[in-house]
Amino acid sequence: MINFQYVRASTVKEAIGTLAKAGDGQFIAGGTNLVDLMKRGVTAPQKLIDINNLPLKDVKSDKTSITIGALALNSDVSENELIIKQQPLLSMALKSGASPQLRNMATVGGNMMQRTRCPYFYDTAMPCNKRKPGSGCGAIGGYNRMHAIFGTSNQCIAVHPSDMCVALTALEATVTVSGPKGSRKIPFGDFHKLPGQNPEKDNILQKGELIESVSIPENDFAKNSYYLKLRDRASYAFALVSVAAALSLDGQTIKACRLAMGGVAHKPWRLSEAEKFLAGKKASAENFEQAAKLSMAGAKSFGYNDFKLKMAPAAIVEALSKASGLS
Repeated sequence: MINFQYVRASTVKEAIGTLAKAGDGQFIAGGTNLVDLMKRGVTAPQKLIDINNLPLKDVKSDKTSITIGALALNSDVSENELIIKQQPLLSMALKSGASPQLRNMATVGGNMMQRTRCPYFYDTAMPCNKRKPGSGCGAIGGYNRMHAIFGTSNQCIAVHPSDMCVALTALEATVTVSGPKGSRKIPFGDFHKLPGQNPEKDNILQKGELIESVSIPENDFAKNSYYLKLRDRASYAFALVSVAAALSLDGQTIKACRLAMGGVAHKPWRLSEAEKFLAGKKASAENFEQAAKLSMAGAKSFGYNDFKLKMAPAAIVEALSKASGLS
């Protein structure tokens, strides 16, 4: 780890201004991912701006949404009574992620900003276009068991590691960010990027922007939500495939459906066609299987992750069955 400057900001304006002047700097809160990357030499910011003193930790509710501050801890959000009652899908996803110790340090904003756990990205001796653009992708043609089957490019097949972000994508959250040019709101599904020809760019944040909060619009998915995470071991493991499923039911008729997947793409993968198919139909195994089949359009595996082509649709059916109460 190289030497770096460390400063602590007390206001949002101060944090943004400090970063703007820093050149090569980054915000730090819990540091559960950033510090690891610095230790391994994957990233080497010259200045860290500590934002833990900013007033961005509250979970608030109004008539139309729940707003979560970017510095709210994953553990606090997962156990928040308001979240458990109104947005249980988010609570389930957060409790599926990492370990209790990490959840006690990790923040909502930091969770959004975490980078892929692809071993080629972490190993500075290996080629990786995310870490060093133009160096190649070691995973393509290499050991790619954990890698993407949707939205890949010839530059990168890494997956986004977050569970929280999969749930927030399904719940159609909105991100509020502030920067040198002012504040703006970003639909959560647009926040993260597919690799394309620039896999080093994980999201659409502009230089100097800071995540302030995430808002989840009011919905009636609380009674019929489920987060399914399939992984190699029961705890502290990243998803092979995960599914966030939320249904609004009238008896056995699906009034509305929200579906997103993790472990399959460079960003949380929204299953829009499956949602459209299920709207107005009966909650049944047959319809869930058809929705899963539609969801796999365009999927492509790379050898060691071929199993995901079968695991993913099976996971969709299981998550929908759990959410609807069929199983």
